[in-house]
Amino acid sequence: MAPNSTFLLAFVFLTFGLCLYPHLALAKHGSTGVTRHYNFNIRMKNVTRLCQSKSIVTVNGKFPGPRIIAREGDRLVIKVVNHVSNNISIHWHGIRQLRSGWADGPAYITQCPIQTGQSYVYNFTIIGQTGTLWYHAHVSWIRATLYGPIVILPRRNTSYPFVKPYKEVPIIFGEWWNNDTEAVINQAIQTGAGPNNSDAYTINGFPGSLYNNCSSPKETFRLKVKPGKTYLLRIINAALNDELFFKITNHTFTIVDADASYVKPFETDTIYITPGQTSNVLLKTKKLKSNSRFMMAARPYSTAAAGTFDNTTVAGVLEYVMSDKNTKTFSNTSIKGLPLPPLPAINATSYVANWTNKFRSLGSSQFPVNVPQTVQKHFFFVVGLGNDPCPKNQTCQGPNGTKFAASINNISFTLPTTALLQAQYFGKSNGVFSNSFPSTPLNPFNYTGTPPNNTMVSHGTKVVLLPYNTTVELVIQGTNILGAENHPLHLHGFNFYVVGQGTGNFNSTTDPANFNLVDPVERNTVGVPSGGWVAVRFRADNPGVWFMHCHIEIHLSWGLRMAWAVMDGKLPNQKLLPPPSDLPKC
Repeated sequence: MAPNSTFLLAFVFLTFGLCLYPHLALAKHGSTGVTRHYNFNIRMKNVTRLCQSKSIVTVNGKFPGPRIIAREGDRLVIKVVNHVSNNISIHWHGIRQLRSGWADGPAYITQCPIQTGQSYVYNFTIIGQTGTLWYHAHVSWIRATLYGPIVILPRRNTSYPFVKPYKEVPIIFGEWWNNDTEAVINQAIQTGAGPNNSDAYTINGFPGSLYNNCSSPKETFRLKVKPGKTYLLRIINAALNDELFFKITNHTFTIVDADASYVKPFETDTIYITPGQTSNVLLKTKKLKSNSRFMMAARPYSTAAAGTFDNTTVAGVLEYVMSDKNTKTFSNTSIKGLPLPPLPAINATSYVANWTNKFRSLGSSQFPVNVPQTVQKHFFFVVGLGNDPCPKNQTCQGPNGTKFAASINNISFTLPTTALLQAQYFGKSNGVFSNSFPSTPLNPFNYTGTPPNNTMVSHGTKVVLLPYNTTVELVIQGTNILGAENHPLHLHGFNFYVVGQGTGNFNSTTDPANFNLVDPVERNTVGVPSGGWVAVRFRADNPGVWFMHCHIEIHLSWGLRMAWAVMDGKLPNQKLLPPPSDLPKC
């Protein structure tokens, strides 16, 4: 029986300190948690930013989308109804989807997209995860506006392994285009060139006051805080194409979580975060008088030699107030003289390397580290950019008159027209995909040295097939082809442990001796260092078909993606659940 509205109000306000959302409903779910129902209506909404209005794809008319709130052990039942002309699918980024791969969301991998006028119910349980994750569209570039936070609280009668925060606030970075993003990516694919840059970065949907004269106070994110309190900032990088540095003038953070996994706390005044990553950080406010204000800012990190990027800065304001009810707006004049916090250089590769090396799993008795100590399958994936030839009778604007492409082990992944999981489950993979993805590059070369003469990629729909419970070590090597770049790789269906990373070419003889097998950080998205490599380990204990791809959207669109197919185990609780009756059809 669902709790009454009075209980629900008390539950949300007292437990979360957050707003009550009318699309949320609760029902009892066994003894471990509750079932939470959400209705997601995908609709167009007119939104004005940077003096221009445009119609964008939203969830329930909100940008960013509404907050999902749950506890570890809760079941989520989310009905998504598509009211727009685009095909839609939604990925619940970082949710492991144990045996519930049908709810993972990437179009043509675990489901066919939800077509106009159709609906689909995503049904899954949150198991063994606490922290901040997020959801986003997983069709083309629609996630430019269709995204929102997932807040996972600890089970009842348990607590965070750090000081209880006074309040919790999502901080979501995004990108804004004045033009239609579907037109932007379609033009890039057609011409073979890099896409047009975004017009602004955003914090919680707002670009701030630095972009042009029409940036009003209403377009600047305002974080109101009380003096001497501890705030938990749930940080998400939902930007399509750029990694970001973030800082608040004269304030520091304590990092306590990465991708919904606790880490050994460490202090910093600057945060670096790639597209797809999330982090929980504590902000301890100063004992200052009311009306004190400080600027916050984020701008990109980039080493890209090929193409351009949005080299702008998004700004917000940290404002001290005596009451949470203070709604008085500030003027542009009142913040114009505030100094921006100094951020690392655009290409601060050494800062990024030092930052990522600070992360270690908490490794307590309550939150142990379960990194595989022995490995049954070794893989070496080379990732980077490349070229496709220009079609006959067409002029292409990529390198030397070609088209940009991207690949893993020189295979640029071709999306099928039938969802891989459906083909695998029903034994109809013939003609849809093959299990022949190479475990190492077919044509080795000096990956971080002089590129080979032939930088053309091959194409195919190939996956890696893994027996259930296989322990995997994957080394991902970046290349210098068309320039060295950082590639944030996201693995669906699993968390993995980052056991090592380095610059230059991976040395299989000497580098493994330096792997951290004691307390490596546990993540679902990791940056492959520019001109370097990263090594991860995971256990393939989740049956299904799982996408792995770069979370820089243009690299994903160019083909920097592949999939793992994990077989069922022998026991009933090791098998993929049957598909739901409303699974979308292609």
